[in-house]
Amino acid sequence: MEASQTGIQTQTQTQTRFRIKILLTSLSAMVAETSTFPIDLTKTRIQLHGESQPLSSSSSSSSTRSTNAFRVASEIVREQGVLGLYKGLSPAIIRHLFYTPIRIVGYENLRNFVSSDGSLSLSSKALVGGISGVIAQVVASPADLVKVRMQADGRIVSRGLQPRYKGPFDALKKIVAMEGFGGLWKGVFPNVQRAFLVNMGELACYDHAKRFVISNQISDDNIYAHTLASIMSGLSATALSCPADVVKTRMMNQAGGKGGNVMYKNSYDCLVKTVKIEGLTALWKGFFPTWARLGPWQFVFWVSYEKFRQIAGLSSF
Repeated sequence: MEASQTGIQTQTQTQTRFRIKILLTSLSAMVAETSTFPIDLTKTRIQLHGESQPLSSSSSSSSTRSTNAFRVASEIVREQGVLGLYKGLSPAIIRHLFYTPIRIVGYENLRNFVSSDGSLSLSSKALVGGISGVIAQVVASPADLVKVRMQADGRIVSRGLQPRYKGPFDALKKIVAMEGFGGLWKGVFPNVQRAFLVNMGELACYDHAKRFVISNQISDDNIYAHTLASIMSGLSATALSCPADVVKTRMMNQAGGKGGNVMYKNSYDCLVKTVKIEGLTALWKGFFPTWARLGPWQFVFWVSYEKFRQIAGLSSF
């Protein structure tokens, strides 16, 4: 009888810790996303820069002009005001309410399932991280699609045209009406590819780097160790994922009606056309703002998440 009650208490405590982890990851992700969203918007605009579009000659010449992160951000502020830097924030927050808890908590559970003490090789952690990211991205892909479309709408507004969508729910409604329910998962394949690479680099590298720093007595399990680990994971995640991120952004931005023509048939076609028209380096368009966002994002997220876990009485990640 006592053993049965003990088992029930243990199960209840496990479920409670699981729910707390989900809450803390969501909260930490919202803080990190809000802090770094202007950089993400700038990165998206740069990745779409140079893409062939049926514009007027003046717009066309403008689209071929060289660009950089500072110029793009300055144009956004000049044309739309400071709030223009947060265009698409609401779907980004909604996305992270699904994406981040699934990948973070999923990674931790899978890691502990495979090895109770978490002492896996870097390659094993990379695989676990990639799988967690794929599952999370499939669930969150519709919100990611809406975010990209709303971020890209700023370019339309800058040309004096009406934006395609009034808000995230209007975007969802119009996408389903024009492109079908499956249209919400447009670009899901390059999205999943990117998620696998990002989480393979981010989660595995953060986990491994933090344990390396602590085990080699470079630092205790504190903000210094978390900062070092987040910087290292941000660089590896950016280098691995940037090409897939460019393809994902372009695939998700193209809106086509049922039976209508689209610029890219699939992610491979987008990859080939991008390289053919703009060169191989185009696959790393937005590398600096991507890294500049991933670094601060991970710093804010991991420091917040580790601190929240400590306050909640949970062990370190």
